[in-house]
Amino acid sequence: MHDHRKLGRELDLFGTDPLIGAGLPYWLPDGAAVRHALEEYVRGAERRAGYRHVYSPVLGKRELYEISGHWSHYRDDMFPPMEMGGEEVVLRPSLCPHHALIFRSRARSYRELPLRMAELGGMYRAELSGVIGGLNRVRAIQLNDAHIFCTLDQVADEAHAALEMIRRAYEALGIRAARFRLSLPAPGGKYVAAPEHWRRSSALLTDALERSGLPYESAEGEAAFYGPKIDVQVADAAGRESTLSTVQVDFHQPERFGLRYVGADGAKHRPVMVHRSIIGSVERAVAHLIEEHGGAFPAWLAPVQVAVLPISEAEVSGAEAFVRQCVDQGLRAELVGPERGSLSSRVRVARRVPYQAVIGAKEAVDGLVALRLRDGRRVGALPAAEVLSRVGALVSAHRPVLWDEAP
Repeated sequence: MHDHRKLGRELDLFGTDPLIGAGLPYWLPDGAAVRHALEEYVRGAERRAGYRHVYSPVLGKRELYEISGHWSHYRDDMFPPMEMGGEEVVLRPSLCPHHALIFRSRARSYRELPLRMAELGGMYRAELSGVIGGLNRVRAIQLNDAHIFCTLDQVADEAHAALEMIRRAYEALGIRAARFRLSLPAPGGKYVAAPEHWRRSSALLTDALERSGLPYESAEGEAAFYGPKIDVQVADAAGRESTLSTVQVDFHQPERFGLRYVGADGAKHRPVMVHRSIIGSVERAVAHLIEEHGGAFPAWLAPVQVAVLPISEAEVSGAEAFVRQCVDQGLRAELVGPERGSLSSRVRVARRVPYQAVIGAKEAVDGLVALRLRDGRRVGALPAAEVLSRVGALVSAHRPVLWDEAP
């Protein structure tokens, strides 16, 4: 069983320092490479699905969160306000109020709907010291968040499409959902008092789950304060569950912020807000990936994708040229030269790297690369250009396999 806190430090992915503070990890170069690849995958998937990306501030006036309901329902998890120029500003606990304001920044027409707004943005939770650790529970969170502003008739299709995006992402990441949970309110909980909104939201999410053919369980007490949600649960090797992805239907915030669009009839109508996160927080996603793969990430996600191993000093210049070719093709490559030990020891050091390109005297003369795969297979000597083309194609397509036998 892999513990991401231990393995992440052994692999130089992230670290912490008491001067920065508990629950505030920093990312080292290899961890930053994994994070960047993950974020770029998400942005690309969202662009292809018709999302438009925005940036919004990590601070907001206390009044903003009073309007959204976070201040009354979620205050215990928020950092205390800071005084600035006679106003109180707060580190945001969520991105949705900011996106609601972006939607209402100008008049909207029904022709713009569904309007899919996405952001990889920072948010902050005042987690207690006893529950933080590693990347799973942190105080500064980079969230893959999106909000779809749509008509009531569009909600089911948008929720269904979000579940399909999550399915494709899990396939590319080489992970699986432990279960799907329809998270509902519990009696006596601290929720928005709007019974009809809760009923309609729950029915729409149930319809999305059933249309997707996904088995699910209902769980009381797991809803957001403003509405029910679909939680995609993942489990570690010990069976401990956490929520990685979510889809939520929200009638509350469009009402609180007075959101409107002009319909085909010329009248103003209120949109529905669908909250959707493919991978949740980047921190939790990477924690799960470290544990799931033991640091041997899918090739497109690996911090080093190609380790280039010249057998002797005579092949070093050729190996350096191949590294440059890899980098020019957008691959993350590293030279592991003979000064770092015997070939067998260097192969062991690079055992988590998806591709090991060995260059000996014959390969150097003929422009070949003897390719070894992380799973132990030896592809054999191939032209360098062919290796670049085939590896590059698998990586750019976010394929979870290491090699296609047919060129």
